[in-house]
Amino acid sequence: MNSSSISMVEKPPKSATLFVLKVSIVAALGGLLFGYDTAVIAGAIGYLQVKFNLSPAMVGWAASSAIWGCIVGAMFAGYLSDRIGRKKMLIITAFLFAASAIGSAIPNSLTQFFIARFIGGLGVGAASMLSPLYISEIAPSRIRGTLVSLYQLAIVVGINLVYFINMRIAVQNPESWNVEYGWRYMLGSETIPAVIFMALLFLVPESPRWLVKNKREKEAFTILEKVNGPEKARQVLDEIKEALSMESGTVRELFKPGFRIALVVGVVLALFSQITGINAIIYYAPEIFKSVGFATDSAFSQTIFIGVVNTLFTFVALWLIDKAGRKSLLLWGVSGMILCLFAVGICFHFQFTDGPWLLIFILGFIACFATSLGPVPWVIISEIFPTKTRGVAMSFCTVILWIGVVLITQMTPVLLENIGGAFTFWVFMVNAIILLIFTYKMIPETKQRTLEEIELSWKH
Repeated sequence: MNSSSISMVEKPPKSATLFVLKVSIVAALGGLLFGYDTAVIAGAIGYLQVKFNLSPAMVGWAASSAIWGCIVGAMFAGYLSDRIGRKKMLIITAFLFAASAIGSAIPNSLTQFFIARFIGGLGVGAASMLSPLYISEIAPSRIRGTLVSLYQLAIVVGINLVYFINMRIAVQNPESWNVEYGWRYMLGSETIPAVIFMALLFLVPESPRWLVKNKREKEAFTILEKVNGPEKARQVLDEIKEALSMESGTVRELFKPGFRIALVVGVVLALFSQITGINAIIYYAPEIFKSVGFATDSAFSQTIFIGVVNTLFTFVALWLIDKAGRKSLLLWGVSGMILCLFAVGICFHFQFTDGPWLLIFILGFIACFATSLGPVPWVIISEIFPTKTRGVAMSFCTVILWIGVVLITQMTPVLLENIGGAFTFWVFMVNAIILLIFTYKMIPETKQRTLEEIELSWKH
């Protein structure tokens, strides 16, 4: 048995596991702010429409203002994190979240609101690649999948939390008060978790791999010792140094034969995590649920119900991702998504919308997504790139992901209008089939392997 195999079974002290868990939870709060910021608009947009007398087109503009910020934030976060460090960039994202929350709560015009939401989008886009990146670079290989998946869990928790807060604000006050003030409280409530996130970030260390890359080995070793225990820390440090010595550190390296495949894997996972229909189902599920007679009196209760299913099955993913593996979860989860999308299409095609089956298949799709295509792409994308260019590569993949969000948000209403519900969901099904084949053929299993071992595997 070689040294790398031995390292797989060695377990660091409990204090080391507790330390890395605490650090990962703090970093994952970026996901909570991600979910909070992107979902808070759902409760506020109706009141904003009345307050500013918005046309349907302007409603869409106001709702999507943060998404455009996400694309820009993801585009530059990787480059900046490679330059100034992962921790500093995470602190900047926390500041952007807080500034956006305050700015979104006090505007007197739609332009002011758009600017504030765009600033929040910068934070969401940056956090969407920085949090999993940071966790992957500090976590030990044996539990890295679980710890990075905490980020996806935090997104789901953030969405559920803000739906609950929105509901409490909306139902406890009259319509006129909500039009004037309620939406301001909804959007401004994000200030509290943003400030908590910022304060906690000052207590966590910098990424040890970023420190080694910047010739700060003593600091890196101290952190690795806390994470892995003293026996393993030196070995991991030597592996990092060896891997860095073989990297050019240029973007061109990502297009060389080995890493070119890694880049394709990252891009395909990022894009197909969106164009297989998750956002279409979440955005339009309330109307679908009304059509089958479920919770017609409250859109808020419907979204909370969806969130509960999403949350429960995200825990399943956390339990399995370092046991069953990333590839296995993708194969089984995407297969389940394909079956559910086919069944949803059948329900629409034959108009089986007055019974429980449509609801069952929609929730089945959400459950399959939550155990696979929700957390796994974040994990794999954070693992497969070389240290010197990991930030830039993850930025590129995350930008593609957000472009996928824009495409699916814009195209779903068009598809529903022109080809109907059945064929819309069958389009998503075809995309899922493409992803399933790609996963089987192209995606390697990365569980229980150090980042350096994964990096070397692309070169062989």
